Amino acid sequence: MRVIKNFSKFVVFSEDNLLNALNKINANKSRVIFAVTESGVLEGVLTDGDVRRWLTSTGSIDLSTPISTVMNRQFMAASVDGDPDQIRVVLERRVNQALPLLDSNQRLVAIALFGAPILEIEGRVVDDAAPTFVIAEIGNNHQGDLAMAFELIDKAYVSGADCAKFQMRDLKTLYKDGGNSDDVSTDLGAQYTLDLLRRFQLSDDELFLAFDHCRQKGVIPLCTPWDQSSLEKLERYGLSGYKVASADFTNFGLIESIAATGKPMIISTGMSTEAEILDGVKHLEKLSATYALLHCNSTYPAPFKDVNLKYMSHLKEVSNTIIGYSGHERDTSVAIAAVALGAKIIEKHFTLDKALEGNDHKVSLLPHEFARMVEGIRQVEKALGSHEERRLTQGELMNRETLAKSLVAAKDIPAGTSIDETMIAVQSPGQGLQPNRKKELLGRALSSDKKAGDLFFPADLGEGRTQARNYSFPLKWGVPVRYHDLHNMCAQSNMDLIEIHLSYKDMDLDFKQFITEPLDMGLVVHAPELFAGDHTLDLCAEDESYRQRSVREMQRVIELTRSLAGYFTEAARPCIVTNVGGFSANGHLPGRALPALYKRLELSLSQLDSTGVEIIPQTMPPFPWHFGGQQFHNLFVDAESIVAFCQNNKVRVCLDVSHSKLACNHRQESFADFVRRVAPYAAHLHLADAKGVDGEGLQIGDGDI
Repeated sequence: MRVIKNFSKFVVFSEDNLLNALNKINANKSRVIFAVTESGVLEGVLTDGDVRRWLTSTGSIDLSTPISTVMNRQFMAASVDGDPDQIRVVLERRVNQALPLLDSNQRLVAIALFGAPILEIEGRVVDDAAPTFVIAEIGNNHQGDLAMAFELIDKAYVSGADCAKFQMRDLKTLYKDGGNSDDVSTDLGAQYTLDLLRRFQLSDDELFLAFDHCRQKGVIPLCTPWDQSSLEKLERYGLSGYKVASADFTNFGLIESIAATGKPMIISTGMSTEAEILDGVKHLEKLSATYALLHCNSTYPAPFKDVNLKYMSHLKEVSNTIIGYSGHERDTSVAIAAVALGAKIIEKHFTLDKALEGNDHKVSLLPHEFARMVEGIRQVEKALGSHEERRLTQGELMNRETLAKSLVAAKDIPAGTSIDETMIAVQSPGQGLQPNRKKELLGRALSSDKKAGDLFFPADLGEGRTQARNYSFPLKWGVPVRYHDLHNMCAQSNMDLIEIHLSYKDMDLDFKQFITEPLDMGLVVHAPELFAGDHTLDLCAEDESYRQRSVREMQRVIELTRSLAGYFTEAARPCIVTNVGGFSANGHLPGRALPALYKRLELSLSQLDSTGVEIIPQTMPPFPWHFGGQQFHNLFVDAESIVAFCQNNKVRVCLDVSHSKLACNHRQESFADFVRRVAPYAAHLHLADAKGVDGEGLQIGDGDI
């Protein structure tokens, strides 16, 4: 259950029209709206069911009809001061899973909603389905210098922080003797802290300027109010949420004041006992507060042995809210591990120099360390996956074909023969039936001949049998082939052309042993990606010797293609499909780096003698699979740069719809728009389905296209 006090999406005035109510019902996605008077008294409830009943009973439909004539005045509500457990029981009985909470004057003051709690801070949702919310705790690490505060914000933004957090204290009211650090009776620790605070606090106006700077950079500003006076100042400024320090977890008065604002709270639990945490959770529930709890060990720095990350699961159980981690230990590993254990908020101190005066600096992360932590968090988020059944990834499917084993015919087997043990062997590659299906083959009669070494397929078990046939398409069509299966594939259907996929081993073969006479077909050649010595073709390589070798290898492909063209009567000027390179191993390159890659590609193409052939770069996916391992591709991914390159160099491309759909999914761009823009520059199409951002080459109908 979650209780919200900012409920404008759920409320209309009773005299409003039905159209306005329907728009709000659509917007809040809870299928219900509450109608109130101008003074906030709840008069009625309108659900989508109420609207349907009205539509079927009224003679004429007029969406300008006042809500008061349609709404249900016999509604269920609860007191905002009621027991949270009882409210939860009532809520679970509700069809619409939204329960109005009223004060003693019947005014709507909150709404209880079924489901996990959701924090929303300046439009950023923080819940179990959202990316981890990463807070750079600046605190007073600005040393009282506004310029340094601005620099910390800038560096936090570059380091990947979602939020920059500060602290505000009214020392005169917060500490005895008005926060006088010269009071000789003050404890040593408190005297040291007071001295730092007096010297290193920003003024109120400076702090507000820091918040403004956060918003200008696109970082969410948060602040910890250490006292009532500071909370009032921050409310007047207009913060969208608050962080509560561990020291105030048991300060119910301050927490009540923050809860009364209706804004979300992120609360650290350091220095609190188990009993205090349980009591605090009950208090927060009674307040109907929107909050998240951060597991924390308030030691500076915290020894690793004392962190106890596993406590987060218990904290989740007792609070049923969003859980995070506020860390004071050294380095970044613990924070990243916390995300793997369910933390949806991470808070770490942030500094420009660990040697600066002040206790927080030595437990803070420098900008490059913070960036490394954020990178680790994002990697873990991607790796966590779900509880669904295990499915093979595209890379695993490729490696399974290469590395796994299959059931094969141990001898020649005529059609109609009943299979026995002596007829089956286990060999690589894994392109046929897996060895664990051997028993299913025993005793079956084959429908076609098998030669020794032929793979057994699911079709031999009567599964998914397909039959090649002739086809009619408006464009010339064909399928990819290798030398060894070329004639077999051509015999099965009426193809207009074939696309020969070359390996680097094929480059050294005499193709005439496979193609002895001219074929009445068109020809396309797909250049190898990998050459001898693990040389992946890269015509954009920054390393000049590497680029020059790629040019030489590509020239060999061109010469072979010219020779092959003489054996295909419809191959006037065959196309060579190629992945031109421009990939990276550890992440996508920034946009500013791409023009240099395209320039080197232009240079490489100019060094090739492509007489009689047409080199067509292939449109690429964002995360290509290179022999079972994933890379990052940077060129020929987006429509704008593809079109520009084609126009500037009078080049056409191979439009691979599977690759390009994945790129559009990754970039959150329209695939239809991509095709409209790139298709005029396409010399050749690759047609296959795609799913997500890296599920390439799927069967048609199995993906998103």
